[in-house]
This record gives sequence, structure tokens and C-alpha cells, in this order.
Amino acid sequence: MADTVIVTGALGGSASWIVDSLRTDYDVVAVDRELPADLDVEGVSFQAVDLTERADAWETVVDHDPDAVVHFGNIPHEENHAGGYVYENNALSTFNVLEAAGRADADIVWASSETVYGTHYPDPELPEHLPVTEEHPTRPWNAYETSKLAGEAAAERVKNAYGVSIASIRPSWIQYPGRYVVTDIREAFSMASAENFGNLWSYVDIRDVVDLVEAALETDFDGHEVFNAFAADNFLGVPTADAIEAGYGDLPEDCALSGDESGFSTAKATELLGWEPTHSWKDAEDEDVDEPSFV
Repeated sequence: MADTVIVTGALGGSASWIVDSLRTDYDVVAVDRELPADLDVEGVSFQAVDLTERADAWETVVDHDPDAVVHFGNIPHEENHAGGYVYENNALSTFNVLEAAGRADADIVWASSETVYGTHYPDPELPEHLPVTEEHPTRPWNAYETSKLAGEAAAERVKNAYGVSIASIRPSWIQYPGRYVVTDIREAFSMASAENFGNLWSYVDIRDVVDLVEAALETDFDGHEVFNAFAADNFLGVPTADAIEAGYGDLPEDCALSGDESGFSTAKATELLGWEPTHSWKDAEDEDVDEPSFV
């Protein structure tokens, strides 16, 4: 019998790709606020659940007795919602899901965010060191990224209380093959007029995010670990240190960047999970890839 994995936010941009990939090897319980028009998807059982309702979240997890829970069911930004609402929704739903997973003795992979490093600041600061590792200080500015840090704190609590393994993934700006939204930014970029760009012109392809989730599910590790999820390069096609110096006017003393490599390190995920990003904008921008059919 295949292992059972619950995936939340299943109709969303990222989680739908995760569901579509996992259903090949797992029995997937796909959770979202609403059901898709097509419920007949092999390997997938859909559930409509409001995860901010503790009883509903716990019942869903306990009844399905999962081996693992992949939690991507958060509001991804503040563009269309009040900040306080985003915080309440994300912090509460994440606590409910992680707590229920811990009580069910299920391992957890969930989506935190690169924004905890302070990339959403109106005037972002130069990082203390480059590349930015998971040990870099966090600098929450808005309610969204604060909700992600609340989720990471919840992950610590669940690890301490129940002893399950938890991977908190901090994805960069997720891009989808054939429709990279960073293209216009790159084409308009000029060293002469560069301004400080919060995430250092970083991104990650959705397929690399899926691969990282699967690596975290398949690798035995203890406790709660945080992993950066970034492409190997920047999306400008120029030396990263040069772009940062042009935009910020300086570089930190501790700077070890070469060529167009990302300003954020993924070495920890490589060391602990055997994962490396394999997709670059150079090929992915124009790729024609089938997307999940049930969305």
C-alpha cells in the first residue's frame, strides 16, 4: 500500500504541481477551501476544508492517518487582503495543520518564505553576508512574512512536543515554465540605473520546489530544519555581486559570490537532502510544459 500524504492549498499555483507529482507514488489527499470541477483524478482524493477551523483541520488529518503532511495552504501575499487578515489566516491555519500532523505522528514539509529575510522592505537592506544562508538573521516587515515566522515557531513547538521531522522550506519567487514573470524585469535592467532589489534578483522554478518537497519526504532526518529553495543563478544573466553593488552601492565584507550564482545559498538542502536546483530561466522561460489538469 502506498503512503498517504495530505497536501494543503492543493488548487494553488505551487501545491497543484506538488499534488500532480506526488500522486504517482503516493495516495494524495488534496485539501483546499473549495473542490475542483474535476474530482476524477487518479491517485487523489479531494477535500474541501477551512484550515483556520481547528476542529475541521484536525478531523481531516486524523481521519486520513497520513504518513506525511505537505502544507502549502496559505495566502501568498498581501496584494488583495488586509495584512492582519493574512497574518491571522496563515498563522492559524499553519498552527492547526502542523499541530494535527504532529499528533498524528506524520512528518511535515511546509512552505515558509524567502521574505522572512526582509526582502519586502520598501528600502531593503544589504544582507550581512553573501550568499545568504538559513542562519542569516530574519527581518520581518509586513504581516505576511511575520505569519511565516509564526509558522516556523509552530514547527519548533510541534517538533518538541511530538518528535516528528519537519522541513520548513523558504522558497524564492516561484516561476512557472513558459510564463516567467521575471522576464520583463530582466529586460528592463541596467547596471547604470539599478536599484536595490529585495531578493537579489533571485527566483526558483516550480519543478525545483516540487523536487525539494519530494526530497524532504523521502529523506530521514531528525527535528526541524529550515531550507532555502532558490535557483542556482540570478534571473538577470549578469554577475550577481556586480548587480548587488550597483543596486545597493556596496557589498558586505563577507561576500563569496561567483559569476551569476544566486545570492542565497542552497548548500544545506544539498548536504541534508541531496537536492540541487536544476532549472534555469535561460531554458525555462520558453518551455512548453503541461500544467496540472485539475486546476
